[in-house]
Amino acid sequence: MGLIKTGILGLFIVYTVSLYLRSGKTDFEKLPNTWWGPGKEKQVDQSVRPFKVVFQDKDVEDLKLRLKNTRLAKPGLEGASWTYGVPSQALPKIIDFWLNKYDFKKRETYVNKYPQFVTNIQGLDIHFLHVKPKDAKGKKVLPLLLQHGWPGSVLEFYKIIPLLTNPKTEYDFVFEVIVPSLPGFGFSDPAVRPGLGGNEMAVVLKNLMLRLGFNKFYTQGGDWGAIITANMAAMFPQHVLGMHSNMCVVSSAWSTVKTYFFSFFPSLLLPEEDHHLMYPMGEHWSRKIEETGYLHIQATKPDTLGVAHSDSPIGLAAYILEKFSTGTNPNYRMRDDGGLFEKHTPDELIDNLMYYWIPNTMTTAVRIYAETFNKKMLKPGAHNAPINVPSACAQFRYEIAYQPECLLKERFKKLLRTTKFPKGGHFAAMEEPQLLAEDIWASVKIFEESKKKTSS
Repeated sequence: MGLIKTGILGLFIVYTVSLYLRSGKTDFEKLPNTWWGPGKEKQVDQSVRPFKVVFQDKDVEDLKLRLKNTRLAKPGLEGASWTYGVPSQALPKIIDFWLNKYDFKKRETYVNKYPQFVTNIQGLDIHFLHVKPKDAKGKKVLPLLLQHGWPGSVLEFYKIIPLLTNPKTEYDFVFEVIVPSLPGFGFSDPAVRPGLGGNEMAVVLKNLMLRLGFNKFYTQGGDWGAIITANMAAMFPQHVLGMHSNMCVVSSAWSTVKTYFFSFFPSLLLPEEDHHLMYPMGEHWSRKIEETGYLHIQATKPDTLGVAHSDSPIGLAAYILEKFSTGTNPNYRMRDDGGLFEKHTPDELIDNLMYYWIPNTMTTAVRIYAETFNKKMLKPGAHNAPINVPSACAQFRYEIAYQPECLLKERFKKLLRTTKFPKGGHFAAMEEPQLLAEDIWASVKIFEESKKKTSS
């Protein structure tokens, strides 16, 4: 047994002993409707107000001045490509495009192409898109909550929204889509006190849906959106009709132990053509360590990190765009250009940066890591509770995590569909909107049919 496997085994034993009795419990404490706004809880305006993103001239001029005065780091190492992060020689192209080719007025119009609103939930003004089908053609209209993650935004869904809100002849339903900016992201207010993590955000977004009149709805997400979607399904099965995720993960002690022991006999867990998705473990764990340094920083000192990102637009760009490179395809880090524009246009990437720069929300966005990955994770809660609503998992080739259906069923008790795609990565709605949309349609059809069978 190699040194790596021996070390991993020791960690697994400690992990199992500490978490075994806590995992999978359904009797976790119900979370209250905590007041996250300034001052003490008070009566607020519960109206739903129209909203428009505005790139103020003064903000654009300030941004351009900062871009012009960017001081780049020393050049990256020869032959290192993006393996050390974003090399400074890759950044002049970004600076030039943002400064000279990005049409601020045109892109402002683009980001406002869908109806947008804000409403106050638990003391926070929550920003969201609300897109209804233009012509339902007599079909049943199903509310669908779409949830983004970090370092994304609601803009991740701009290409997939019309694919979901335009009726299809082969389905007797169509979607009405609600896409919120997570609290502290984009144009949604941040909490003013500690504690608003992934579980708590599920409460806020559930209350958003109730505010909009949706007592029952479907939900979908990737990255943090996947985590919050799962938390919401675990906590509020009376409201969640079904959930679809493009980052299904089970992190219980038992699934971790099984993953380790099956590394000796992977054919007992996976077909041979899928062995590379999980094994050899040393290679996969090494890559996770290499690529998750950001997580530890954001889970411990998010505000220190935010100082730099609030002051330097190109610093913000380098930090975020690195994730769009490796998250889209980990092999892109071996390329001098980071493969940045293989799946994303410069306009799309900078639109997303603007969602952090203009409202100055990078600091408040990354706090979600500190508010979630802490001692609360060791206690029973929605984050480790079974999910008993109909579920579906879309697994894209280069997603940052993969687990086979047999492990996923440990948590997703009604997993009705899993689909493996030979391409696509972490930002599936941006990279492969057609594939993701088709999987959502097909999954919800199965959910609806299952619901009819159950009620008959």
